Amino acid sequence: MNRVIAAFDVDAQKTFTPLCPDELPVPGGDEIVDELNTNAALARFRIGSRDAHPDNARWIADDPADVFSPVEGDNIDVRWPRHAMMGTRGFELLDGLPHPITGYDFMVSKGLDVDCHPYGACYHDLGDTRSTGVIEFLESKEVTTVIVGGLALDYCVATTVMQLKAAGFEVILNLAASRGIAEASVEKALADMREAGVLFASDSREVKGLLA
Repeated sequence: MNRVIAAFDVDAQKTFTPLCPDELPVPGGDEIVDELNTNAALARFRIGSRDAHPDNARWIADDPADVFSPVEGDNIDVRWPRHAMMGTRGFELLDGLPHPITGYDFMVSKGLDVDCHPYGACYHDLGDTRSTGVIEFLESKEVTTVIVGGLALDYCVATTVMQLKAAGFEVILNLAASRGIAEASVEKALADMREAGVLFASDSREVKGLLA
């Protein structure tokens, strides 16, 4: 197979790590940088995404009791703790990753509007109709295979992976380059991705094997 490879760093931000304990800390979320960089070394193109939220977003749950409670809107579903507010430390990419603009071939900023909270990086809306442009970029570069890692595995990573598969790409998920929020939702996400034909690698060494 004549592969053209891209590496996709999904929401590898401090907000999803123990570095920001009051936001959405994913256990071990700050331990994925080396694996993400190794993914990129295997690829011709490096893609990234980041949550970029306004301070007055309608889905914010300032009371912990409101987390996961429903919120009305076409492109928001449930309330989440305040996270990835633009200009804050949590908004930043993890140390050791490239500059978000000059260091990536394509960077998606998502969730910029008060009434939008998408999970996947390929569409701005929950119905997968308003493209962020990343699929079109990959197609324009004749990319065939996308190596994915990032945060969190059971939400934004899984959704992005499924969007890429639906668009026709071969997708390899590097599990060592990803971390999830909860065991049950991680297992559900892995099962869904496996059923969709996603390839799994335990680490970058296995990614290399799949590409050989």
